[in-house]
Amino acid sequence: MTTDPSRVMERLDKPAGARRTSLDDSPGYRAFRVVNTIVLLAVVAVTLYPFVNIVAQSFSSEVHIRTGQVNLVPRGFNLDTYKLVASDPAFWNSYLNTVIYTVTATAISIVLTTIYAYVLSKHRLKGRGLLVGIAVFTMFFNGGLIPNYVLVNGLGMTNTIWAIVLPNAISVFNLLVMKAFFESLPTELEEAAAIDGLNTYGILLRIVLPLSKAVLATMILFYAVANWNSWFQAFLYLDRADLFPVTVYLRNMIAGATSATSVGAVESNAVAISANIKAVTMVLTVLPIVAVYPFIQRYFVSGVMLGAVKQ
Repeated sequence: MTTDPSRVMERLDKPAGARRTSLDDSPGYRAFRVVNTIVLLAVVAVTLYPFVNIVAQSFSSEVHIRTGQVNLVPRGFNLDTYKLVASDPAFWNSYLNTVIYTVTATAISIVLTTIYAYVLSKHRLKGRGLLVGIAVFTMFFNGGLIPNYVLVNGLGMTNTIWAIVLPNAISVFNLLVMKAFFESLPTELEEAAAIDGLNTYGILLRIVLPLSKAVLATMILFYAVANWNSWFQAFLYLDRADLFPVTVYLRNMIAGATSATSVGAVESNAVAISANIKAVTMVLTVLPIVAVYPFIQRYFVSGVMLGAVKQ
């Protein structure tokens, strides 16, 4: 089979946009786009279905939930559980505690993780392997529940905010992710900044961090979600109800409603909320994170280009 050189030259002389258009119009690419769209829509549907179902249950009546009639649309519209929770001052106090714990713990975690990761990203650092080994070791081994409680209690942190925000201040997984990101940044930028007279702290604050908005936003989201949803630490280290976060408050409501129903209690409030309190709990817990996520998502999209060397 012979190839006509003139046709080859014609094809090469065509603008890139024209060649791309011909590719986009090909039957194979059109089929790929159709299949890709169907698969992505299926993934979105599978992902959204549980959330929509939970929201529908939170607004449905107890009878319809027990009989399995609630799917994607509320049945027997009911706001009794929301009203019951909203009318309790302890709920709003717990919600305020959760906001304080989350903001404080996230700020501390971001500062410590950033500093530690920046140090570990420097290959010239003496003892770097030991520091990395110490961090990785804690991923697989820990002292256990009782020794941790004895340590926190011995430091006088029980029934204080520090028992919530300090013991798990650094996530090793997040630390390694941020370390890898810092290592990917061009060393020429830091060398140029050092020649211009910046010290280590100036380079970190004025060069590295502005280029790390994507990974910082990601870490803030990871830490904020983890701290917002955390309840076991508060359940373990806090004895005073006025210090409980909202997760512990709602956990106690679920336990109380479940136990009251299981022993045949006839109190109307307990029976009314026993069926949909779990749904209300999930909605109230997830709502703030869902509201914050759109403001951070743009950093995920633009993060691919951050830190690149511009020619």
